[in-house]
Amino acid sequence: MIAHPAPQPTDRKAWMGLLARAKPAHLATLFPQLPPHDFLRAPEIGAVMVRGRIGGTGQPFNLGEMTVTRCALRLGSGTVGHGHVQGRDKAHATRAAVLDALLQTDQAAALQISVLQPLAEGEAQRRATRAAKAAATRVEFFTLVRGEDQ
Repeated sequence: MIAHPAPQPTDRKAWMGLLARAKPAHLATLFPQLPPHDFLRAPEIGAVMVRGRIGGTGQPFNLGEMTVTRCALRLGSGTVGHGHVQGRDKAHATRAAVLDALLQTDQAAALQISVLQPLAEGEAQRRATRAAKAAATRVEFFTLVRGEDQ
């Protein structure tokens, strides 16, 4: 198996996705202290409708509801951050929003190395492990031709 380097999330969409998918405990370990901030929207729990398409191209259908937590805040510098995470973890949403705000400041380079890079590497490792498990169960089908001389 070829080892691929972990992607480096440098744009906002990429880092917000990475923060949302991160394990809350791991994120709290990497970034334990939150700087002072004011909530624009305190963490709140709600539900969203998840839609799907059969085969990725068919007619959309409602798959079901998913619980999410969202948060919006402002740092002392005035930078605004948003966090949206799956589940009911208000601390995770708050930490994601703080990091979103900080990644828009001059602290971005340091946070890329100390927080985002370990999260990306961990995610890449989990995906590789999952792919290896799936590959181990793969079945190769082939056809034998009987009765013919070759």
